[in-house]
Amino acid sequence: MSEALLLLACVLLDLVVGDPPGWPHPVRVIGACAARLEPWAQRSPLVRGALVTVVVAAGAALGAHALISLPWVGKVFALYLGFAGLALGSLVREARRVRRALACGDADTARRLLAFLVSRETAHLDEAGLARGLAETLAENTTDGFVAPLFWLTVGGVPGLWAYKAVSTLDSMWGYRTPRFERLGKCAARLDDLAAYLPARLTALAMAGVAWVWGRRISLCSVARQARALESPNAGWPMAAAAAAIGAGMGGEDRYAGQIKRKPLLGPAGVPWTVERLEELERLVVAASLGGAATAVVWKLVV
Repeated sequence: MSEALLLLACVLLDLVVGDPPGWPHPVRVIGACAARLEPWAQRSPLVRGALVTVVVAAGAALGAHALISLPWVGKVFALYLGFAGLALGSLVREARRVRRALACGDADTARRLLAFLVSRETAHLDEAGLARGLAETLAENTTDGFVAPLFWLTVGGVPGLWAYKAVSTLDSMWGYRTPRFERLGKCAARLDDLAAYLPARLTALAMAGVAWVWGRRISLCSVARQARALESPNAGWPMAAAAAAIGAGMGGEDRYAGQIKRKPLLGPAGVPWTVERLEELERLVVAASLGGAATAVVWKLVV
C-alpha cells in the first residue's frame, strides 16, 4: 500500500508542481559529475566512458537509497526524489507554451521555446516545421520523460529510478555520433536503449488504447513496422503511435548541427500538424501517461 501511495503521490506532484526553476534537482548533480569526469574519460573514451557511466549510475542509485533510508526524513526524500524523476507536467507545460505561440502566429517565440526542447536547429523552421518538431518531441519524450522513469520507479523503487535517470542523463550529454562523443557515450547510449526498450513499447500500447477509447483503431503492426525504420530502437514507437492516433505525419528532413538529416516518414504522409492537432496530441500524451500510472499503482496494490 505504501509503495502504491508513493507512486500516486509522485505522479500528482509531477503534474501539479513539475520542475520549478531554481529548485535543486538531482539531474544537475549527475550532469555536473559527468562534466567533471569527461576530461579524464576522454583519455580512453570507450573504456573510461563505460566506467564513468556504470559508476555514476551506481552512485545515483546508492545515493538515493541512502537518502530514503534516513530516519524521520527518509519518506520525504523518497517523495521528492520520486516526483523529481518524472517530467510529464513540465513536458506538457513547455509544449503548451510553444503551441500557444504558434496559435498567436508568433513564430519567433515558438522557435525560441522549441529550441529548449529539441536538438534540431529551429532558426530556419516555418510554422509547419515548428509544429511537426513539437509533435515529434512531445511524443518521443512521453517515454523518456515519464513512462520509462515511472517504469523503473515501479520495478526498482527510487534507487532504480535514479539509476535509469543517470544513464539517461549521460546519454543526453554524450550519446552523439560526433568525433568527440562517438566512443565516449557508446555505453550510455546502449544502456539507455536497453532501459527504455520495454517502456517505449508500453507507451505505444497505451496510446493505441487511448485511441481505441476515442473510437480510433490503429494498427500496432503498422506502428511496429514504421518504428523499426528509425535509427533509434525506441523513439519510433511512441512517435508512430501518436502519428497514427492523431492522423498527422512525422519524420522528414531536419537540420542538426548544420547537417541535413532525412528521417523515415511516420503516420499519414502529407498531413501537417495544426494547432488543433497539437492540442489533441497533448490530451493523448496525458491520457496515455495517466493510464500507465494507474496501471502501475494497481500493480503495486496487487503484487
